[in-house]
Amino acid sequence: MKAHAACPYVIVKLSRAWHPGTCPARGRELHVKSDAIKLGPENASHRLLYHALGWTDEEIKRPLVGIVSSYNEIVPGHMNIDKIVEAVKMGVAMAGGMPVVFPAIAVCDGIAMGHIGMKYSLVTRDLIADSTEAMAIAHGFDALVMVPNCDKNVPGLLMAAARLDLPTTFVSGGPMLAGHIDGHKTSLSSMFEAVGAYTAGKIDEERLHEWECKACPTCGSCSGMYTANSMNCLTEAIGMGLRGNGTIPAVYSRRLELAKHAGMAVMDMLERGITARQIMTREAFMNAMTVDMALGCSTNTMLHLPAIAHECGVELNLDIANRISERTPNLCHLAPAGPTYMEDLDEAGGVYAVMAELTKRGLLDTGCMTVTGHTVGENLADVVNENPDVIRTAENPFSETGGIAVLRGNLAPDGSVVKRSAVAPGMLVHEGPARVFDCEEDAQAAINAGKINSGDVIVIRYEGPKGGPGMREMLTPTASIQGMGLGESVALITDGRFSGATRGACVGHISPEAASGGAIGIIEEGDTVSIDIPDNSIELKISQEEYDARMVAFVPKTKKLTGYLRRYAKLVGSGANGAVLD
Repeated sequence: MKAHAACPYVIVKLSRAWHPGTCPARGRELHVKSDAIKLGPENASHRLLYHALGWTDEEIKRPLVGIVSSYNEIVPGHMNIDKIVEAVKMGVAMAGGMPVVFPAIAVCDGIAMGHIGMKYSLVTRDLIADSTEAMAIAHGFDALVMVPNCDKNVPGLLMAAARLDLPTTFVSGGPMLAGHIDGHKTSLSSMFEAVGAYTAGKIDEERLHEWECKACPTCGSCSGMYTANSMNCLTEAIGMGLRGNGTIPAVYSRRLELAKHAGMAVMDMLERGITARQIMTREAFMNAMTVDMALGCSTNTMLHLPAIAHECGVELNLDIANRISERTPNLCHLAPAGPTYMEDLDEAGGVYAVMAELTKRGLLDTGCMTVTGHTVGENLADVVNENPDVIRTAENPFSETGGIAVLRGNLAPDGSVVKRSAVAPGMLVHEGPARVFDCEEDAQAAINAGKINSGDVIVIRYEGPKGGPGMREMLTPTASIQGMGLGESVALITDGRFSGATRGACVGHISPEAASGGAIGIIEEGDTVSIDIPDNSIELKISQEEYDARMVAFVPKTKKLTGYLRRYAKLVGSGANGAVLD
C-alpha cells in the first residue's frame, strides 16, 4: 500500500495494542530489549523509577523508543527542534511505543567561525556519538529516533546509530528559508562575503547592517548546500531518513507531519526487525557518495561519510570518492555554487528526484533497504523531477563529473579535497606564489590588510585534526577573498577544512597535515604551488632534491593543550580517513 502523494513517507498501521512479548499487528512474538530490565519481580526496582517519572503500567509495558533531541537556544537550526520532537513523540505513541526524550549537544558553526570556538566544532561529533551510545545502552532502549540538524550533529548521531544497531530513523529540524535583499535570494555565505565587501570599502556600514538583518530570516539550517543540509540530504540517500528529511523547510508544517511519520516508521522497523546496520551497508554508502557528487555537497561529507562507514565496518577512502565522482554527473548548483536554495530543491522534488535522475544511468543500487521498510527502487517509483532548471536531468548535467574532487601530489600524498562545482572555470587550473601562514588568524589579518595579491596561493597550516586541533573551517578567509573581488584570482589551501558555504579554488583536508609531518609544513613564502583540479593534482614546484632535504629537516611545531582538545589531539587520526578517533 502506497502513501498519498502529498505525504509520501511511510504507511504504518495505527491499530496496535502493544503487550510484552507479542505483536498483535503482525501476529508474531516480539521480544524487545527493554523487557529484560522491565519485566518480572527482579526488575521491580527499575519499575519503581519509571513510576517515579509518572509512567503508568501500560506505558512501562510498551517498547521504549529513545528520541534524541538536539534542541537548544543558541543554534538557529535547532531552536524549532522542540516542536519536531513533540511531533515524533506523537507518532511513536500513535504506533504503540513509549517515547522517551534525551538530549544531544550541537555547536553552531556560523557562530563558532573565525575564533577559537571553531576548534570545538568537529570534536563534538565524537562527543555526540559517545554520549548517545552511553544513554541508549544504559537505559535499554528498543529503538531510536534521532532529531539533529546542524553540521556535526547529524554525522555524530549517524555514528551512534551505527554503533548501537537498533531500529533507528532520522528527522532533522529542516533547512532555513533563503533571505531576500534587492529582489535576490541570500544566505549565510552571502553575509560572510558582505563582510569582505565592507572590509574592501565596497559597501558601507548601513548596507552591512541590512545584510545581517535579512540574510538568514528564519530558523533552520542555513539555506544553501552547506554541511548541515548536505548531511541531512544524505540521510535520505543512505536510507536512514524519510523522503523530504533533507529539504522540507523548517517552518513548513509538512515537517511536523514528517516527524510524526518518522515516529511511526521506527515502530514499523521494530516490528520488522530492521536495524541501522542493515540499512547502512557498503552499497548504501556508495549510493550516498553518488548522490553527494550529484548534489554538489559540502567537502565536509568527505570527513563524515568515512567516519560513519568506519562505525559500520565499511571502509571508504578518498580513492573511492574520485572513482564515483568520475562517473557521476553534477545535477545541482545550490548556493554557494549557484543561485538556487534548499527550498528550490524541495519544490523540484527533493533528494528523491535527484536519485531518480541517477537511476537513468544505473548509478544507484536500488535494492538497498531503507527506513520506509521498502527498497530504494520501491521508494523511487513514480518520483518526478519537477524542475529541470534546479535539478538538471541526467541527459543535461552541469558537468559529467561530480561536485567534489580529490587531489593528490607531493603536497598531499594522502589526498586533499575541493568542491569542484563551486570553483570558477578560470581557477580550475591555477599556479601561483605561496603566501604562508601558520594559523587562520594570521591569514585573515593579511587579507584584511590588503596584503594578498591576485594570483597568490594562500597556505594555512597547523589547522588539521591534530594541529589545530579540531580542523577548523575557513569560511571567514574564503568569504573575505570573495567579498574583496579576489575569488577568481586567488587560491587557498589548508590542512584544515572549509564550510559548505565556501566557494572558490579552496583545497582542504591536505594530508598528511603539518602537525603530522606533512609536506604542507615545508612550504616557504614565495614557493610556487600548482593546483590542477581536472587532473586531480596539487604540487609544490621545487626540485625533488630540495623537497627531500626540506622533509628530512622538518620538525613540526607543537602547541600546549589542555582539557578535551588535549585528549582529542592525542587520539584523532588523519583527515584523509575521516578524522576518526583511534
